[in-house]
Amino acid sequence: MEERDYTYDIRMFKDTFEYEFTYLNGFLRNVHRFANRPALTCPIRNRTWTYAELNREVNRFADALMQDDVGHNDVVLYQLLNSAEFVFSYLAPQKIGAINCPINFRLSPGETAFILDDSKPTVYVYDAENKETAEKALAMAKHRPRRIVAADLNGDAEVPEGHIRYDDYVRGRSENNPPVARPHHIYDETTRLYTSGTTGRPKGVPMNNINDVMSAHDVAMHFPLSPMDRTMNMSPWFHRGGLHSGGPTPTLYVGGEIVVMRYFNPKTTLEYAEKYGLTFLIGAPPMLKMLHDSQKKTPADLSKLKGIVTMGAPLSREDCIKFQQTLTPNIFNGYGTSEAFWNTFLRPYDLPEMSGSAGRSCTDDEVAVVKVYPDRRAEPDDHVAKDGSEVGEIIVKAPAKTTYTYLNNEKESEKVFYKGWIYIGDMGTWDENEFVTVVGRKNDMIVSSGENIHPVQIEEILNQHPRVKESVVVGVPDELRGESVVAYVIKADPELTAKELNKYCSEHPMLATYKKPRFYRFIDELPYTATGKKRHFMVRSMAVEDQKQGLFER
Repeated sequence: MEERDYTYDIRMFKDTFEYEFTYLNGFLRNVHRFANRPALTCPIRNRTWTYAELNREVNRFADALMQDDVGHNDVVLYQLLNSAEFVFSYLAPQKIGAINCPINFRLSPGETAFILDDSKPTVYVYDAENKETAEKALAMAKHRPRRIVAADLNGDAEVPEGHIRYDDYVRGRSENNPPVARPHHIYDETTRLYTSGTTGRPKGVPMNNINDVMSAHDVAMHFPLSPMDRTMNMSPWFHRGGLHSGGPTPTLYVGGEIVVMRYFNPKTTLEYAEKYGLTFLIGAPPMLKMLHDSQKKTPADLSKLKGIVTMGAPLSREDCIKFQQTLTPNIFNGYGTSEAFWNTFLRPYDLPEMSGSAGRSCTDDEVAVVKVYPDRRAEPDDHVAKDGSEVGEIIVKAPAKTTYTYLNNEKESEKVFYKGWIYIGDMGTWDENEFVTVVGRKNDMIVSSGENIHPVQIEEILNQHPRVKESVVVGVPDELRGESVVAYVIKADPELTAKELNKYCSEHPMLATYKKPRFYRFIDELPYTATGKKRHFMVRSMAVEDQKQGLFER
C-alpha cells in the first residue's frame, strides 16, 4: 500500500473508523436509543419486536452459533422466505465476525448444492417449506455443513434426522451481546449474495461493512428514509434490491420498522399498508400493476404512503401515470445490479417525463455508455454520443457499494470489473443530461417477476434432452411478470411434444421452477451469426409476432 505523509495525527481516526464504522454498530446504536420502538413486525405471527427485543433474539442465535464454534469468516448460509428468522440470520453472524449469506429459496436442488460447495457454510438454515429442496441439495453437495437448521414458521413441520428446528437451536441461549470485541474490520466480508448464473453457476458477490453501510446511506438519501418510516419490501429479501432497498439493511440502520411480506398478494399488501400505516412499499413493476388493479377494485387508505420504489425494469409512461393517480404520486424507479445495488435513479420529479429511461446516476455513483468492439473492451472514457440514439454498453462506478470482485471466480471478475468501473452487460443510450435508457441486454438476460434468468442455462438443459437437436430461449412480454420464458426448439425426434419438455424441465435438478419455459415453439432452423453464435435478438423479435398470432404451445 502506498505510504503517505499526513499533516495531522491519523492514528485514532484510522483505528476508530476502520473498526467502528460497521453496519452492526449502526444497528446497535438503535438498540439503545430506540430500545422500545418497533423494529420488526410479522403480520402472520401477529408479533412485533422492539429494537431491544430484536437484539435479544439475535443474541440467542449468535450464542448458538458460537457454541458450534462459528467464528471469524465462517459462513452462515440461509435459504429463507421473508421472515423474522431471515433478519436474525442477517444480524447474528455479524455479531461474531462471521459472514451472512442469503440465497434464493426458489433455486433448484442442484443450484443450491453448487452454492453449498462454493461457499462451504459452517451452518445452513433453510425454510421448512422448502425442506425437499434442502434435503436433495444436501445429498448432491460434496460439502456438509456442521449444523443444519430448519426455520419452521408454524412449529409443526417434520424435521429430518440430523437437522434441528430453529426454535430448539436457540432455546436457552444467552440474550446478552456476544463477548466479541470489534468482530469486523470495515474491509472484512460481512454479507455474501449470489447472482443468477449464466450456465448454472451463480456468482458469489462479497460485500463488506462499507458496502452495507453506504448502501443504507444511499437509501436514506434517495427515499429519503428516516426512523419514523415503516417499510415493506414486497420482493424476496435475498436479492440486493430486496435486502438493501427498504429491506432489513437500510431500515434497521436508520431506526425504522420493517413489516414482513412473506407471500406477495396485492390485496393483502394494500390491507397491510392501511393497517400498519406503511410509508414505503418496494417491489418490481409487475407487482405495481397488480397493486393498481387491486386498488381500483377495493380501495385501501394509502394516505400514510410516502412513496413506492420499483426496480428491475423501466416504467412505461402510461403505467407511471396510472400508478401515480391510483397508488401514490411519489413513484421512484431504480436501476442497478447485485454487484453494486442501484446506480441510476428516477425520483418523483423526474416522472412521468423521463419514464422509460433508467434515470441518471445516484448521488455517489457515476454512469457512462461506452462503445462496443468485437475484439476488445472499450476504455471507460470511450463514450458513445450523448444523443439518446447511439447504442453502447452501460458501465457504472459505485466505489462505496461494491468490492469489485466475485468469490472464487477470477475470470469473471476480470471480465466485469475494470479500472473502478463495472461492465454490467446492458446495452443502452444516454442523452445530454446523462439520463440512461436500456435498450437490451448484452447477455440476453430475461427478467421475469423481478428474477434474472439467463437463456444459456436453460438452453443447455434443453439440449441435454435426447429428442432435442437445438434450442434458443428468449423472453416475451408478459403483463404480470414483465417477461415470460419461451423456448424455440429444433426436434431431433419428430414425436417430441411441448408436454414432454415441460415435464422434463419441471423435474430437472438444475432448473428452478421460475426459470422453466412457459411456452414452446418448434421450428426447423435457428438464426446464427457468421461465427456460429445464436442471434437471440432476431428470435426475440420473431417471438413477439408468434405470441400475437397464438403460435406458442404449452
